Amino acid sequence: MEGALDTLSKICEDIPHELDSDVPGLSERPIDVFLPRLLQCFQSPHASLRKLSLGSVNQFIMLMPSALYLSMDQYLQGLFVLSHDPVAEVRKLVCAALVQLIEVNPSFLEPHLKNVIEFMLQANKDADDEVALEACEFWSEYCEAQLNPELLREFLQQLIPVLLSNMVYADDDESLIDSEEDGSVPDRDQDLKPRFHSSRFHGSEDMKDDDDDSLNIWNLRKCSAASLDVLSTVYGDEILPTLMPLVQAKLSTSDDGSWKEREAAVLALGAIAEGCIRGLYPYIAEIVEFLLPLLDNKFPLLRSITCWTLSRFSKFIVQGIGHQKGYEQFNKVLMGLLRRILDTNKRVQEAACSAFATLEEEAAEELTPHLEIILQHLLCAYGRYQKRNLRLVYDAIGTLAETVGGELNQPRYLQILMPPLIAKWQQLSDADKDLFPLLECFTSIAQALENGFSQFAQPIFQRCIKIIQSQQLAKVDPSSAGMQYEKEFIVCSLDLLSGLAEGLGSGIESLVSQSNLRDQLLQCCMNDSIDVQQSAFALFGDLARACPAYLHPCLSEFLNVAAKQMSTPKLTESISVANNACWAIGELAIKVGQEVSPYVMTVVSSIVPILQHAEGVNKSLVENSAITLGRLAWVCPEIVSPHVEHFMQEWCTALSMIHDDIEKEDAFHGLCAIVRTNVSGALNSLGYICRAIASWHVMRSEDLHNEVCHILLGYKQILKDGGWEQCLSTLEPQVKERLSNYGV
Repeated sequence: MEGALDTLSKICEDIPHELDSDVPGLSERPIDVFLPRLLQCFQSPHASLRKLSLGSVNQFIMLMPSALYLSMDQYLQGLFVLSHDPVAEVRKLVCAALVQLIEVNPSFLEPHLKNVIEFMLQANKDADDEVALEACEFWSEYCEAQLNPELLREFLQQLIPVLLSNMVYADDDESLIDSEEDGSVPDRDQDLKPRFHSSRFHGSEDMKDDDDDSLNIWNLRKCSAASLDVLSTVYGDEILPTLMPLVQAKLSTSDDGSWKEREAAVLALGAIAEGCIRGLYPYIAEIVEFLLPLLDNKFPLLRSITCWTLSRFSKFIVQGIGHQKGYEQFNKVLMGLLRRILDTNKRVQEAACSAFATLEEEAAEELTPHLEIILQHLLCAYGRYQKRNLRLVYDAIGTLAETVGGELNQPRYLQILMPPLIAKWQQLSDADKDLFPLLECFTSIAQALENGFSQFAQPIFQRCIKIIQSQQLAKVDPSSAGMQYEKEFIVCSLDLLSGLAEGLGSGIESLVSQSNLRDQLLQCCMNDSIDVQQSAFALFGDLARACPAYLHPCLSEFLNVAAKQMSTPKLTESISVANNACWAIGELAIKVGQEVSPYVMTVVSSIVPILQHAEGVNKSLVENSAITLGRLAWVCPEIVSPHVEHFMQEWCTALSMIHDDIEKEDAFHGLCAIVRTNVSGALNSLGYICRAIASWHVMRSEDLHNEVCHILLGYKQILKDGGWEQCLSTLEPQVKERLSNYGV
């Protein structure tokens, strides 16, 4: 029996869909046959059968076949009986089932919620950590399922102490084993997490995934902290009267033996920093003052968690800069984190770099007076760190460049920053993956320094071209290239060239004119890798902005390739490539004008279906499509305007969603141009045109403002005998109010 059930459990795990499908020759689906028998096995006196049968049924919760749906009462009764099972593995499976059920269909558990909460509370204190971890997942799922908060509220006084207790490091936690990592010891290859570069994306909705730290194992401590975080966002300051006395009691200990209790208390403060901010706000200065000495604590994990918790309050620390005490405290936090960046412990280095990057983003230009000392610390760490944490220094330098921008462009800063980076650049081979974070770092610096980067640009530009060429060869003939093909080398090099184009502007022309970048770029635009194509079209657009004349000899090839990316079949393969291609066409159009005319209708015929089905399409692609259509209409109104009735309403709707900026201005110049060219064709969409115009908060361009006034007044004169008033009557009050800014 056990062998058969073991086999069935593996089948349920591997192919649950197929077991809920019709099978030729059988009158019933397989699950209809064996589900009742599995439910019977819940009552078996043999623990192995109870475990296998429950594990098998649990595989179907996410699918929720009708057989399980109809047997839900019996299944739930079985779960409630097994919740008291003497075997930990069975209790763990009960917890897992209840967590999945609340995620898939909370209504199943609603009649039993009070009992389920009471069971989970007990399970969260289980002596077996795996049972406790599975139970702990329940609290976040409960909150996310938006179930009645009142029901859980009455258990908070019991739950919060359990969570805090479980946030204390377990004696066998792997972090304790690794906590003494010496910063002078080189990393092993298995310690290095793979790093994936994200291709450049032009638009409002970046498609990057969050960086998932796969080296950090999920455990009861982290799950408890995450649950406390979620509870704080739902219940806010209500949890403070229960939590804070416990936190204060843990923080008041000072002996070496209780450092883990203090560490858990600091973790708890960080976990509630956002959700309970209203209640904590009056005490933030006090909390920070208390945390600062812990940055120098003898226990590395206490130093590292203090870095993280301070970063969670960084927004409010920065807000206090305006007054003397707040400024002094900001300085203390800044110097404390910089000190910890130079810690001898790898774990602390990592936490300090991450915390400092958060502080950089919040403080931005407030860091300018401190640039010299920041750079000295970061570049000192750059010389000391091993491979794994070196990537964090690159990120910190890149973030610093992005936040302070041109302030970095001073000889005394560049003298600290650039020589070590250039030395590393020269030391690494073209096939060394350690180039990736360095290329990314140079990209941020080039964009920040703008023309200030020109003194470093030539060798970097030439090497990027060389890397792209070598990789293109390696793709076809690895032995001739002397290396294996790795698309990331091309992607990072293209993105750095984009950074140079963006930073140097027209100054890049002297570099590109002496190179074969144009041919290499065209090849990359036709590469079979989506990432390579995405970055290639981003560079195409950046070069169109900076030096359109350079692209001129290959204009038709580039436009044909770009237009193909926007065809409907291509969209299903890669929206990100279509998005960048669309943006690049628009950038090129406003630079070369009428020269795009042979390709206008090809592009327009690809854009119109995107606008017509905007609800199911990525937001950035819709915005870029609307802007590019406007730019094409601006430079070639006579080609676009005859077709205005096919797209005007959808186009105006998309334009209404775009924030006020220079790209929106371009698109509206195009709108005005085709309305002037085809007044009657646009008349049927006048209400949509008015709403698009009213979407502007502030139209800064006087020329555009005058054009819009001219068009609206023109229609007002055409629509006599109450026609204009009738049009206005269909518009919302806010739209009519904004139209008054244009003299109508």
